[in-house]
Amino acid sequence: MPPDDPAVPERTARLLLTPPRLSDLEDVFALYSDPAVWEHLPSGRHTDRTRTALLLERVRESWDLIGLGSWVARLAEGPGAGRLVGVGGCDLRLGVAWNLGYRLHRADWGLGYASEISRAAVAAARRVRFDLPVTAYLLETNARSAATAERAGLHLVWRGPDAGNPDPAAVRLVYADRPLARVAVDLLTST
Repeated sequence: MPPDDPAVPERTARLLLTPPRLSDLEDVFALYSDPAVWEHLPSGRHTDRTRTALLLERVRESWDLIGLGSWVARLAEGPGAGRLVGVGGCDLRLGVAWNLGYRLHRADWGLGYASEISRAAVAAARRVRFDLPVTAYLLETNARSAATAERAGLHLVWRGPDAGNPDPAAVRLVYADRPLARVAVDLLTST
């Protein structure tokens, strides 16, 4: 990951959204290592900083190559200004769709931050590559994420087994802002 840079941030009503920087590593690791935010996919929890650094590097490469990726979301002003709320945005998934995602500190759930990030991310994805659908790839047990995807204008387009999940009973849902070609659904749900 390149050193900190002067990337232009995105702003929502309450959040400052910036591409990840090296200086974000500790805050993002604290988020991704917290078992409370992995309630629906415990195997996704980060147990070492190397995994988080690699994630941030991949996201940063997306910004450098495509002009969009997930953001680091911090409170923009007021008490706690600068505090990490979470990470979220749209990342290119397998070259066929944008994947809308968000992971917030547990204390920040239910406050509308995921919806703010999602609205900004969908708008940014449409600006960067309108031809690609925006999708949300989530587990059926995650009703909060499903509601956030729906508030962002996405609709359920697929339900089925979650390939690669350590829980063989896990069910994956795919939401999208438009109908998806069968080949795209097959690709998105096979990994």
